[in-house]
Amino acid sequence: MALTINQKHSIQETLKNSLHNKFSRYNPEPAVMPFHTRLLGKDRLALYSFIHSLNTSFGTSIFEPVALALGKTMFDNSLNQATAGKLISKKSEEVIQDIMNNLIAGRTKPNKKEEIERIREVCQEGEMIVVKPTKVDVCFSNNDNSFYLFDIKTAKPNMGGFKEFKRTLLEWVAVTLSENPKANINTLIAIPYNPYEPKPYSRWTMAGMLDLEAELKVANEFWDFIGGEGAYNDLLDCFERVGIEMREEIDEYFSRFK
Repeated sequence: MALTINQKHSIQETLKNSLHNKFSRYNPEPAVMPFHTRLLGKDRLALYSFIHSLNTSFGTSIFEPVALALGKTMFDNSLNQATAGKLISKKSEEVIQDIMNNLIAGRTKPNKKEEIERIREVCQEGEMIVVKPTKVDVCFSNNDNSFYLFDIKTAKPNMGGFKEFKRTLLEWVAVTLSENPKANINTLIAIPYNPYEPKPYSRWTMAGMLDLEAELKVANEFWDFIGGEGAYNDLLDCFERVGIEMREEIDEYFSRFK
């Protein structure tokens, strides 16, 4: 299912607004780089600095609002920067720690379905503790009590962070089930594009911590899941159209730094 005309228009307007907001707030870093400036020129250096700044905020300023625009036709509810829950049971914490210990030691392999059911069994047992879990980048839900919570990561996440990624996904499960123990809860890592194309994404680095089938969606797997089949390619076309439409405006903006 390709994106509708309205979806494409909404996404393109989101991109334009994001860039305009970035332009209005952006000031090149004042650091003096005489060798770089003389070699590349002020305008190219300013463009490089802008791209670097944009990369750091791409998730919140572009990927999240675009994901929401896509998800509105596939899901009943869409939110970004959402709170998964506020309470976790003491027993759930113990189960999560046991899962993490076994994964880190290599005694077990990740199996998200089993992990969720282990947490579900104790999600309301023991003392309930107030927590502040990591915010959910984008959250989709349906009226059939199914939830899909995504943590959007950079294209090349730090290998050392996978333990924390896994713990975050398990904690989202626990706090959601503490309030809604029958929920069909899915918590996943989303990587917006594959920097290794046309080669497959290097998933092996995550295999020890993540259930790759149930906890990871890369590039078209993510975008087509939330927007329908063909959404990824349509989305790339939207980005290209905006880039072409705004090319003169972008060139004019950076010409002021010459």
